[in-house]
Parts: sequence; C-alpha cells; structure tokens
Amino acid sequence: MDEREPHRSIDLVRTAKGRYLATNARGGELPVGSGDDSDFTPVELLLAAIAGCSAVDVDLITVKRSEPESFAVHCSGEKVRDARGNHLVDLRVSFDVAFPDGDDGDRARAAMPRALAQTRDRLCTVSRTVAIGEPVVFTDAGADPQAREGSS
Repeated sequence: MDEREPHRSIDLVRTAKGRYLATNARGGELPVGSGDDSDFTPVELLLAAIAGCSAVDVDLITVKRSEPESFAVHCSGEKVRDARGNHLVDLRVSFDVAFPDGDDGDRARAAMPRALAQTRDRLCTVSRTVAIGEPVVFTDAGADPQAREGSS
C-alpha cells in the first residue's frame, strides 16, 4: 500500500470467545483479546498505537543526527467510567532515549524537544485523532449493505 494513499483499514474476525485476529492490508496479523490471556486488549492497542506513532516520528527526526543507543517509549492512561461512559484520562507518553557522546549525539539530544512537540502538535495521526476527538460511526453491515464498503 502506498503510504500517500489516505485510506487506512483493518479487518477483525472472531477466532474464539473474547479472541479476535486483526489483519492489515499488507497481510500482517495481530491477535486481540479481552484481557483473559497475554494478547493485547483494545485499550492496550490504543496505547501502543499512540506510543508507536509518536516513536516513528521522533525516531525519524532524531536519527538524521545520530543513531540512538537505546530507545524506549512508555504510554499510559487511566480507564474511568463516568457520565461520558468508559474512556481513558491522563494519557501520557514518556520517551527514554539515549544518544552516544559526541557532536552527533548532542545534535540528536537537542532535537528531542522539537521532535516531541512536532509529534504531539502535528505529526502523530493517532494521538492527534484522540486529542481532536473525531467522531466514530458504527454501522451494522448485515442491516446496511453499504456498510460493507471496503470490507473483504
């Protein structure tokens, strides 16, 4: 798939009670669970998507200056149930990146604040979508044949 193509999609099929398999357009597969086993839950996948999207942005910006010695990202949030229903609050993304000593490492370290601001404010599609609060439309494809658009 051409990354310049704006449409994104996955297909998810049930494999057992509380277990599913997500498949992307390139054939990649990811098991999804309800939390009864080691498979990622949907909330964990959302946190992984936020962390992964921002990690790609920050990595691509800083690696132009220096290859990191270590690169880790932690993403967390608190699940609450209130008048607005179930949702996450206090979403946080924490980067722990080390660059080597020397001029290249210094340039990469100096680029980190701007890279974090760029991923937060403009680049990361996942966190930007969450922050903006784009509505999600739910349909029943069995009741609405047009809802099957793009499904395989």
